[in-house]
Amino acid sequence: MKHDQIPVERRVVLRLALALGAAAAVHMIAADPAGTPVRPGGEPPAPAPAAGPPAGAQAGPGSYRLRPMTSNTPARFRPAPPPVRTRPFEKLPEPGSDAMVLSFDDGPDPRYTPDILATLRRYGVRAMFFVCGEMAADNPDLLREMADDGHVVGNHTWSHPLVPKLSRGAIREELGSTSEVIERTLGAPPLWYRAPYGAWNRNSFEIGAALGMEPMAWTVDTLDWTTPGTDTIVRRVEKGAAPGVVVLSHDAGGNRSQSVAALRRYLPALIGRGYRPTVPHRS
Repeated sequence: MKHDQIPVERRVVLRLALALGAAAAVHMIAADPAGTPVRPGGEPPAPAPAAGPPAGAQAGPGSYRLRPMTSNTPARFRPAPPPVRTRPFEKLPEPGSDAMVLSFDDGPDPRYTPDILATLRRYGVRAMFFVCGEMAADNPDLLREMADDGHVVGNHTWSHPLVPKLSRGAIREELGSTSEVIERTLGAPPLWYRAPYGAWNRNSFEIGAALGMEPMAWTVDTLDWTTPGTDTIVRRVEKGAAPGVVVLSHDAGGNRSQSVAALRRYLPALIGRGYRPTVPHRS
């Protein structure tokens, strides 16, 4: 029998062996999709250094991990847009039996706002300041002082116009520009706004809500802008005090020395009667 003449039985065995070998090779390729070459001795080459921890390794607290460039930046608080109101809040949304709000419009003004902030700080009271954009842009340090003391900084338009006489575009510009100044200075946009003169319309409600703000009016108007006298301002606040009320005063827009003096008198009187001046919260 010659060497190249193989019996039928052996041919079958050889074909089966070849088939099994091919299947094993396919399995190895599937298990190593990268196609790592194998050295002649059957030993794979040493892997190249990897950029980062080896696959499957447990990363410890100090281990390097690839992160998005913005992963260490804290997310800004931006609640969902509020519903479009048909009228503003005139009291605390959820008043306590002893809670009320003191609010100040038109500032910040370096002539009067610092004295108001000092009085509020003396008694550990937080208030709402509805600022005009043109005043806020000129006095960013006072804006920061308000926020650092825990006061709510709200939007009172840019130039204190009569809102119902404005177009939608003009209202958006008045509110939007002021929100931009507040956010640029404090790192967060305002969550509340107040229409000058208390003159609201549907456009202002819709645009305010689109900018993420709720409308806040007032319950007790001191009419301090008429400079009625310190005694009159004090009497109006003390007479109107009640759970949940919002008191309107001013820290700019004219001579506000009476407003400053009145706060020094009625604030300790309110606290002495058991009231707790506070600010509303947004969730």
